[in-house]
Formats: sequence, structure tokens, C-alpha cells
Amino acid sequence: MTYTATVTSQGQITIPVEIRRKLRLDKNRRIVLKFENNTIFMESEPDIMQLSGILSDRAIKNKSIDEIIRIEEDAVADAVAQRYRAKMKKMGIAVPK
Repeated sequence: MTYTATVTSQGQITIPVEIRRKLRLDKNRRIVLKFENNTIFMESEPDIMQLSGILSDRAIKNKSIDEIIRIEEDAVADAVAQRYRAKMKKMGIAVPK
């Protein structure tokens, strides 16, 4: 659907009510604008409160902070080692595991 809006001398436009409703744009709600190939794309900015609990399925439960830190440090060390081995393999250098 196409809508027409007028740009004011202040550079403002009024977003038609149908679009505001579809994007759930209330007063003072922020939007994200992206400019690409002379086209403006608009979407509502995510509400940070809607992100609550989004990572709960990945949480490490029933562990102390020290255990979690050790698990994370081990994971980082493994990732660095894997990246190093891949880089050396690409260069044709054999690296023991």
C-alpha cells in the first residue's frame, strides 16, 4: 500500500495512522530509519522490555560464578586454538592438536 506525506519546513513528516498502528508506534516511540539506494526503510525500534528472558535457554544454571567464568574462559581458549589451527592449516603448517 502506498501513502503520501508532506515534508514540513522543519523536515518533519506525519506518518499515516494505518502505518503507525501496524508498527505499534505510540507517542514518543522511537523508529529506525535505513537509507539504501535512494529508498528509506522504517521499522519500529525494538522495545528492550520485550527482550526479557530471550537468552534464558542458554543460561548456565546451578553453577557458581567461578565455575561459569572457568567454563567461559575454557570456551574462549578452545575457540582461539581452533582459529589458530585453521590459520596454520591454511598456510600449510602442521600443528599438533
